[in-house]
Amino acid sequence: MRLDDGALWLTLNRPDVFNALSAEMAAEIARLAEEATTRDDVRVLVLTGTGPAFSTGADISGGDAHENFDVRALDAANRIIRAIVNLDKPVVAAVNGVAAGVGCSAALAADIVVAAESASFLLAFARIGLMPDGGATATVAASIGRARAMRMALLAEPLTGREAYAAGLVTHLAGDTEFADVVEKIVRRLVSGPPLAFAASKKAINAATLDQLEGALERERVGQSLLLRTTDVAEGMRAFGERRRPTFRGE
Repeated sequence: MRLDDGALWLTLNRPDVFNALSAEMAAEIARLAEEATTRDDVRVLVLTGTGPAFSTGADISGGDAHENFDVRALDAANRIIRAIVNLDKPVVAAVNGVAAGVGCSAALAADIVVAAESASFLLAFARIGLMPDGGATATVAASIGRARAMRMALLAEPLTGREAYAAGLVTHLAGDTEFADVVEKIVRRLVSGPPLAFAASKKAINAATLDQLEGALERERVGQSLLLRTTDVAEGMRAFGERRRPTFRGE
């Protein structure tokens, strides 16, 4: 975390595991985003990552991941999404690399999403027998429509940064060498902008386009909780750790 002239930068910094979110990281991101509401020294919140990834989502590494991953991880993810959406200040996601799982969900909950050319966006949940969460069933469909949302969710096909921009999933696209400068210019413009107008605009646009977000978060929580009890998810997580294709049996 660093505060730079009105911009609060939250940088995910576990590059060895592609910035997968631990429980501690998720809680800290949510806490800082929530506290930004009452901080007069914060005009903009920026979320980004280090290394080749923005974030690959929840940390499901380890042979017994299916036993340790439960509804508490969903609640932590939902807390982040609510904090980003409810913050009455602009939130910028500077997507420097791979954004997958709830990492993708968190990025797409932001108000401005800047994607590097080398970035990619992936709802990878189906690969391990889960469904999208973090509000992605609402935010993705609101951005690019039902057909493309279904394709991302069911087929777990990644979109490159350029494809995401063309589809309307992100607001800006930048070449890798220009990425940092583009993000900085956008952040500086927001910092110097009218905070009351930004707050009112964000509230109105989210009310018009994300009115189903709370319902989506609850449906995702219920659905994911049920799926987490299945043998398919246990198989999916084991296969992920063993770097093989899972065999799903619908159990």
